[in-house]
Amino acid sequence: MNTYLFIFLLLFIYRLDAQQALRTIPNEAFGLGEKLEYKVGYQFVKAGDAYFHIQPKSFTYKGRPCYDIRFEVRSLKSLDWLYRVQDMYRTIVDIDGIYPYYFEQKVREGGYKKDAKAQFDHSSKRAIVGDKSYPFPTFSHDIVSAFYYVRTMDLSSKKKGEVIQLKNFVDDSTYTLGVRIHGKQTVSVQAGTFECIVVEPMVTKGGLFKSEGKILLWLSDDERKIPVKVSTKVLIGAIEAELTSFSGTRGPIKAKIK
Repeated sequence: MNTYLFIFLLLFIYRLDAQQALRTIPNEAFGLGEKLEYKVGYQFVKAGDAYFHIQPKSFTYKGRPCYDIRFEVRSLKSLDWLYRVQDMYRTIVDIDGIYPYYFEQKVREGGYKKDAKAQFDHSSKRAIVGDKSYPFPTFSHDIVSAFYYVRTMDLSSKKKGEVIQLKNFVDDSTYTLGVRIHGKQTVSVQAGTFECIVVEPMVTKGGLFKSEGKILLWLSDDERKIPVKVSTKVLIGAIEAELTSFSGTRGPIKAKIK
C-alpha cells in the first residue's frame, strides 16, 4: 500500500474516533449551579441529609468544559452510634457529550469502607485506575454520570416495563446497567407535590449506597427530571431520601403541581 494512502487512512480513522468521542447530547434537564437537597430517613425518622450539587462554574479538563458534580450523604451526628454514614461522590462530566472524565468516591457506611478513583479516556476507551488501565465500551459511565445522562432522556415516551441499557464502569470492569421504567405517580415531599416518572436502576455493582435490594427513583415528569424521592434497602433496613429544596435548575419544574 502506498505510504501516503496508509497515513491518510490512519488519520481518517483517528478523526472518526475523535468525532465519536466528542458527541453532543441535547440537554434541557440540568446546568451549572443546580443544587438539590434531601432529608434521609429510616422508617419516618430523619437520619441524615444529602445533596446533589453541580458546581456553579464549569471545570476545564483537557481543554473541554465540564460539569463538576458532587453527591454527598451524611447521617445526623446524634445517630452515628447506630449507623454512621459519610458518603462522597464526585464526577467530572463533559458538558456537551454527558460522559465522564473522572470519578471519585469515598464511602463510609457503618463498618463498610470504600475509596475509589478512575480516569476515563474516551479516545482510547481505557479507564485509568491507580497504575493500571482497563478497557471499556464507548461512552461508559460511572454511577453518578449515568444518572445525569438518564435525566437528559425523553422518559415520558418510554413504555412501562421498558428497560434502558447503559454501561457502568466499576473498579476494573464494565457492567450492564439497566434502568427500568415503572410508570407514573404523584408524590408529595417537603419541597412540594410532583408528578413523577418512577424508574429502577438495576445496579449490579457500584451503586450510590451499599444496597441490598431494589432501588426506586421518582423523577419529575418534565424536562428537568429532578429526583424527587429515592427509596432503597441497606443493611439496617429501608431508607428514603425526599427532596426538601431545589435551586439553580435549568428552568421551571413544570411537574410541581403544589
